[in-house]
Amino acid sequence: MTAPFRETPPGPPGPPVPDVGIPPQLARRMSMAEQYEYLRTKFSRRRALVSAGAVAGGLLTGCSGSGSGSGTDTASRSASPLSAGSTPTERVEGAVVAPFGRHLAFGADPKTQMRVSWQVPLAVRKPYVRVGLKPWELSRKIDAEVRDLHTPGLEGRRLALDQYYLHAALDGLRPGTTYYYGVGHEGFDPASKERHSTVGSFTTAPARAEKFVFTAFGDQGVTPDALANDRLILGREPAFHLHAGDICYADVTGHGKDSDIYDPAAWDLFLKQTESVAKTVPWMVTTGNHDMEAWYSPNGYGGQSARFSLPDNGFDAKNAPGVYSFTYGNVGIVALDANDVSYEIPANRGYTDGRQTDWLDRRLGELRKEKGVDFVVVFFHHCAYSTSTHASDGGVRDAWLPLFTKHEVDLVINGHNHVYERTDAIKNGGVGKPVPVGASTDPTRDGIVYVTAGGAGKSLYSFPSGVKDSYEEKVADRESVKTYHWTRSGNQNPDTVEWSRVRYTGYSFLSVEVEAGSAPRLKVSALAENGRRIDHFEVRRGA
Repeated sequence: MTAPFRETPPGPPGPPVPDVGIPPQLARRMSMAEQYEYLRTKFSRRRALVSAGAVAGGLLTGCSGSGSGSGTDTASRSASPLSAGSTPTERVEGAVVAPFGRHLAFGADPKTQMRVSWQVPLAVRKPYVRVGLKPWELSRKIDAEVRDLHTPGLEGRRLALDQYYLHAALDGLRPGTTYYYGVGHEGFDPASKERHSTVGSFTTAPARAEKFVFTAFGDQGVTPDALANDRLILGREPAFHLHAGDICYADVTGHGKDSDIYDPAAWDLFLKQTESVAKTVPWMVTTGNHDMEAWYSPNGYGGQSARFSLPDNGFDAKNAPGVYSFTYGNVGIVALDANDVSYEIPANRGYTDGRQTDWLDRRLGELRKEKGVDFVVVFFHHCAYSTSTHASDGGVRDAWLPLFTKHEVDLVINGHNHVYERTDAIKNGGVGKPVPVGASTDPTRDGIVYVTAGGAGKSLYSFPSGVKDSYEEKVADRESVKTYHWTRSGNQNPDTVEWSRVRYTGYSFLSVEVEAGSAPRLKVSALAENGRRIDHFEVRRGA
């Protein structure tokens, strides 16, 4: 059976979608790169005419500079320091421009590297980060890089918008150490007495493996439920957080097309919402279908490159920023971009020409040989195994499941479906071992458990008709569930599966407690937004 892709269940028809410049018949046949080239040509010409008129009238505002450090092109202006006094916005007194949206991320080595990112509403002079071992002694000063984005306006839909993102790389840090930091610019010094409230903190990874917690979810957006999850996550005191794509939903359509409804201002709201956690907890994101933003680069990831500084150790950090890995304690983490292999949403399918999959094979092999790594966790957006609205993506299965099996991956975390669902241990496409709530499993013997943690904040989905939720304290076991998986041709191939073990239609997130030592284990729990535990199980190798 076939059906058009929908991000949310169908509802009553809305108002006509304004024309965005490409006939729908043409847009449907265009890849992300083709859409970007069309937009670049169209809006470059429009901006050239507008800019010429503005210069003549003395009205031009924006930012100057050259280069392409953000990995963006015409629609996204350069990632270079702004020239002082070159535009009206840069002549605004720095003291009245307050930074917001602070978010952290590890570098390639979480023991010694941290990346600090934030946003300002207007261009500023000489942005920087101050760092120290005490909140009142921020003695070290590191210059920040500016990555600015320009999103052109669309008549009847949105105004043009300039956004300014700043990033500072902190290297040479001490393992297992808490640092304090403040972000600033000329006229706004975080070390001054009146700015002390803006100081944040972070802790680097320990030199030796020890007990820690990390959290994960996907599909967040800007909602009261998203904020509730953030607050609960902060209470878990995680070492880091994994965000499995569909980050803010500036692109609310999610087809990966230029005709998608897109509002870049949603990012401002998202970064403000998330700051309460992300200013302290490294917020490690990867890419979902709603994160392909055709305005900024051929594959749609120029916006993500401008807004986030992530480890640059993937196969192509400039063009695939959501693909990377890091090791924290005894756990190796691998982030992937499932848009590259998705059968359901083909806008970016094959854009890496197999390089991501080749890198994945190498990287998983390296992590398995890395001294001190007990567990390997992989996270990405599209589901390998799920029965909810989007079901399972056959492209993910075909490309990556053989590698997960080959390297005995311990846990796979996905988003995309706005529910919580957890499988039994899956081996050779079927149930290797039932893993009821509270049970233990061994990936070397039983297979791999796959978790869909897509209840971060966006509107919830449902399970197939007649299939009840089944979770801790409300178990409703059933022998099978009728669902489907996406095929290469874009069709939905019906399935009757036995691996759907836990299902919960509600907002939630994943919390993983990691233990090292002679008997290492992952204690995996799912928590609802009211703090109630809805699932838990353990992963032990060779148990």
